[in-house]
Amino acid sequence: MTQLTELVASVNDVYWYGVIALLVIAGLYFSVTTLIVQIRLFPEMLRTITEKPSDIDEGKKGISAFRAFTISAASRVGTGNVAGVAIAITVGGPGAVFWMWLIAIIGGATAFIESTLAQLYKVKGKDSYVGGPAYYIRDGLGWKPVAVVFAVIITVTYGFVFNAVQANSISESVRNQFDLQGTGAGVVIGLGLAVVTGLVIFGGVRRLSAVTEILVPVMAAAYVVVALIVVAINITEVPDMIGLIVGHALGFREIAGAAIGAALMQGMRRGLFSNEAGMGSVPNAAATASVSHPVKQGLVQSLGVYFDTLVVCSATAFIILLADPEFGGDREGITLTQDSLASQVGEWGVPFLMVVIFFLAFSSILGNSYYGEANINFLRDSPRSINVFRALVLLAVFGGALGSVDLVWGLADLFMGFMATINLIAILPLSGLAVALLRHYLQQKAKGHNPVFHRDDLPRARNVTAWDGSDPMTHQAVADEAREVKADE
Repeated sequence: MTQLTELVASVNDVYWYGVIALLVIAGLYFSVTTLIVQIRLFPEMLRTITEKPSDIDEGKKGISAFRAFTISAASRVGTGNVAGVAIAITVGGPGAVFWMWLIAIIGGATAFIESTLAQLYKVKGKDSYVGGPAYYIRDGLGWKPVAVVFAVIITVTYGFVFNAVQANSISESVRNQFDLQGTGAGVVIGLGLAVVTGLVIFGGVRRLSAVTEILVPVMAAAYVVVALIVVAINITEVPDMIGLIVGHALGFREIAGAAIGAALMQGMRRGLFSNEAGMGSVPNAAATASVSHPVKQGLVQSLGVYFDTLVVCSATAFIILLADPEFGGDREGITLTQDSLASQVGEWGVPFLMVVIFFLAFSSILGNSYYGEANINFLRDSPRSINVFRALVLLAVFGGALGSVDLVWGLADLFMGFMATINLIAILPLSGLAVALLRHYLQQKAKGHNPVFHRDDLPRARNVTAWDGSDPMTHQAVADEAREVKADE
């Protein structure tokens, strides 16, 4: 096991330099071509997330923009925000937080592009729209073999590897709270978690989205509120903490031997694991929404990157660094965050964080499972295949509760890198379509209309099967626009 862990770590150390270069180049390119859409349209992001869905078919409600956001947030907001940030700080020092912030700001443009493309190339499924990178790679680029490879990788990555990470963090958190040792504790935790997971994922996307719609906002809000309390307690130390983060990131100060390279590498790896911008996962959730224009989900999912990294990840970083700024050395995960919180607010901080990490990680397991299911359907539309996948998810959850922290996170990094590489190579040539859609959206907004898209509005986008005007959401938007025009007259 130790040899495998070391092998995975050595591959990651080399491969991730290329992944980071690709992420930054793509993010900067998308920022330029969209004229920094992730910043200048921030108010519009807040407006579009509240829109109500239409009926996807007569009598069947579509997935709302907010529900699609919570499915993606369920996957985003989890152990990456709590355990992942702790690992980044202990390995890369405080400067890792700066690079986490930077990759989020750059990644906002990437998230916009990939989610807009997912909406453009979505198709109507049984319960909702479905789509994602496998669909826009196949239909937009005509690269069917590449689409199949991506679908297989994301199914393995999210269904098995990432779910093992979430289960591992839940297990570690519970053991730290109750001081449990030995394999028996992991077996009990793993079995319990597998049973609860099975009760939800065997209910399909509607049951899943109904759960995430409640869990994610409540748990994330509770966590951020406690982090704000920690900041308030240490308000005089905050300027020094910010200076430490920036200074270490830019090489003005070294912490416990963690150099700039380690800070950059850990910050960007953990940042990508957390916000998933460019990885090709979030577009699977973005495609489910019933909206009148593809750009609306692009904006909503761009907002999700900020929510995940600039809010929730920063909360963890502040809790740890305000407890003790001299971190950097022994690799630690969820237990570091728990102990740091307890040192600030008292012993109740450990059980509180155990509850938060359980629900955030559990919601991530649900979101991850949906991503796998969406791509199983792409490969083979078979109820039996879905049920086999769900059973394997439960085995991955059980195994993750028993696994080694370093090996589980190392495998997550490796598979995450594979996904990001394929997805970014695909969206670079397709990004012109997303930019054209943004221009079309803004032209209608400038006239005071609720933007509506029909596939004939973008004839150079080939193989678009949705957006033919049959979606009730489009009808509703057209009716709204007609009323606005009549009122103006």
